[in-house]
Amino acid sequence: MRLSRRPKKNGIEYDNAYCQYFSGFEFFQHEAPIDASTMTRWRKRIGPEGLQEMLKASVEAALDSGTARPNSPERITVDTTVQPKAIAHPTDSRLYLKAIQILARQAKRYGIELRQSHARLAKAAAVRAGRYAHARQFRRMRRELKRLRTYLGAGRYAHARQFRRMRRELKRLRTYLGRVFRDISRKIAGNGELEARFARLLGLVERLLAQRPKDKNKLYSMHAPEVVCISKGKARAPYEFGCKVGTRNNNREGLVLAAKSFQGNPYDGHTLAATVDQAAQIGGVEPDRIYVDKGYRGPYEFGCKVGIATTNREGLVLAAKSFEGNPYDGQHARSDGRSGRADWRCRSGPHLRRQGLSRP
Repeated sequence: MRLSRRPKKNGIEYDNAYCQYFSGFEFFQHEAPIDASTMTRWRKRIGPEGLQEMLKASVEAALDSGTARPNSPERITVDTTVQPKAIAHPTDSRLYLKAIQILARQAKRYGIELRQSHARLAKAAAVRAGRYAHARQFRRMRRELKRLRTYLGAGRYAHARQFRRMRRELKRLRTYLGRVFRDISRKIAGNGELEARFARLLGLVERLLAQRPKDKNKLYSMHAPEVVCISKGKARAPYEFGCKVGTRNNNREGLVLAAKSFQGNPYDGHTLAATVDQAAQIGGVEPDRIYVDKGYRGPYEFGCKVGIATTNREGLVLAAKSFEGNPYDGQHARSDGRSGRADWRCRSGPHLRRQGLSRP
């Protein structure tokens, strides 16, 4: 069930009797059980360490009640997936405009008088850039231009000037952002308190101004600079913006034994050791066999067997059994189990969201 982090008056959260019944309420509730900010503060207080203790308690409860067998954690499946972050699709014009607005707002908050905030000019330029970029057939445009030059010696395609205009507006937005950035940097120089308050923001703006389209480790969001672009090879969504999360489940019951987020976009094989160590601490049993996909190919130094899904029929059967019907795994679970993705709309740690602790 996809729930927003903010309560709604006429949404499924509080006005749907079926939702309340399956959530455990005995009588119909006319108000939200808690405030969303209360849940947020609680999640920040427990942190990753508190979550690990909760996960360990759930595994112990499953073992004590007989839901999971004592030897179940010996055979596990490890996979990685992308945990999307609550950000808008990143474009240069939107990032430039957002940075200008944040700088202007912070300058007004701390009493810094700017020569010109460029707030209205930047917004108009961003709108024009979006209009010009709406015609996305740039490859076809260049092909037709080349054909026209061949046939007629000169000519124009309908969207040729629009593409040039879009680049012109992006350049204008970069100029506006650079002016505000340098103006604030000059006026807070020598003031230790203001320099400390603006250090993180100015660092992000400087990173945004320095990045180019072909660069790696680009900035995709001002409020979530840890977001990275990860390619998963899917036709409908070739790229996803978030962070990489490694999960470990036992093969028999699909019990979650580990969920760990990783900074950046590391190679899957480099995340295996950290995920297995966390699962061993929670489950209390060292694994005997680990099943992974082809993204984990490489040398390992574990005291157990690592099975990689290959063209071998036996290996494919084992891998299919480990992913079948398990909604907590990564890409294989979402496709084989027909479970879809739990698209949590929240900003805090992905290692918390993977355990279903999203905001109400």
